[in-house]
Amino acid sequence: MQFTETDVAGCFVVDLQPFADDRGFFARAWCADEMSAAGGANHVAQVNMSRSVYAGTIRGLHWQTQPHGESKFVRCIAGRVFDVCVDVRPQSLTYLQWAGVELTPDNRKAFSVPAGCAHGYQALDDNSEVLYLVSSPYAPGVEQGLRWDDPTFGIQWPLAGVVQVSDKDAAWPDWTR
Repeated sequence: MQFTETDVAGCFVVDLQPFADDRGFFARAWCADEMSAAGGANHVAQVNMSRSVYAGTIRGLHWQTQPHGESKFVRCIAGRVFDVCVDVRPQSLTYLQWAGVELTPDNRKAFSVPAGCAHGYQALDDNSEVLYLVSSPYAPGVEQGLRWDDPTFGIQWPLAGVVQVSDKDAAWPDWTR
């Protein structure tokens, strides 16, 4: 696996390093030792999947407060998504910055989002599916969120026509911290 750091400290785009032959290829899709060496979380407590029926749907932006912080390792397994990490860690050198990457089954990229950062994505195709590894289980009552269009962050979503956002995600107030 090849790790490329983004504009958010500790957030990486992860590319496979396939071994190809006439049968196709083999690649390590996730490795605890390589994640740890790159500075990412090397523990998986939960594996989540989501499907967005319509292009333009936005899910997120969420994170859990400590001690329940979640690092996420995200792959798109159907369709296309624009995955986003927003740094909301006050002590971070990249506080309030965001990074995004297009994930598809064909580009086989993954996005490694550190604990304490908000995570979300926009489906770029109908019927897009995301599979992600999470370092901590979901803990009711400690989830935080940002609104997808909060002017503090100026996230540049690829599709202007947002089709669906959950009521919960649409209700997050403007960032004031």
